[in-house]
Amino acid sequence: MSASEDSRLNLLELKCRKPVEHLLAGEYRSVFKGRGIEFEDVRAYSPGDDVRSMDWKVTARTGVPHVKRYVEEREQFFFLLVDMSGSTRSDHLGAKRQMIAEFCGLLALSALSNSDRVGLVLFTDQVEHVVPPSKGKLQGIRVLDALQSFQSENAGTHIESALDVFGHLARKRSVAFVVSDFHAEGYRSELQAAAFKHDVIAVNLVEEIETRTPSCGLARIRDSETGETRVVDFDAAMGESSPKSWLLQEELLECGVDLIDLPVGADCVSTLSKFFRSRQRMAAGESGG
Repeated sequence: MSASEDSRLNLLELKCRKPVEHLLAGEYRSVFKGRGIEFEDVRAYSPGDDVRSMDWKVTARTGVPHVKRYVEEREQFFFLLVDMSGSTRSDHLGAKRQMIAEFCGLLALSALSNSDRVGLVLFTDQVEHVVPPSKGKLQGIRVLDALQSFQSENAGTHIESALDVFGHLARKRSVAFVVSDFHAEGYRSELQAAAFKHDVIAVNLVEEIETRTPSCGLARIRDSETGETRVVDFDAAMGESSPKSWLLQEELLECGVDLIDLPVGADCVSTLSKFFRSRQRMAAGESGG
């Protein structure tokens, strides 16, 4: 790693660690709690054991009373599936990539501070880099370094490939954030299948042009993923149907996936904190209802 890369990595870690320690770690913990208890094994019955924990099958098979033993399940698996395609690096100042690195860095350090295992999948039209799930400070450095310095080889977007790798890595119910501008198609069935087994949240990277179409008539636009150019009538686009983010929200709702809109240039800490609080309110409403 060069001195400049090392400096950028240290800056990213410093930028992410302070809000995690002072705000986000507690909010993360209140939202992504462990699942309570999980079965570990059976042991012989002892006087005073709760009869509700009896394992009747083992008792019948051995002729000796046995009870089930449970342990509290605290550790979770947390994955970041991050789009590194051409459209996420199309701005010459690199604001989108830096936004992705900061937002994902905040998520990763929040999870690691909770002693969760964090994994990272970087993808374009194929999976290009995987950091297997682990925990600890060194894992945080691995994830931040990949987010900050990894240079993808391809330009296209194939979200299905990332979801497929995630499915193989996640051997138990996990939390997964899919971070992309979602300039892709054909991933719905895989996303829906992932959301059926896991807690999946989509983070939609939004550029200003998507929310405020410029009124400039005809303009020649180059696709940052395919390299193709075409002429777009922005005046006509002003009267078109629902913006992409609305359509995406409807699609994700049908798939059982939450959505975070992340405008380029927004405050990542504020956006993430707002999401955590909305999750807390939702959980409180469900438990109260």
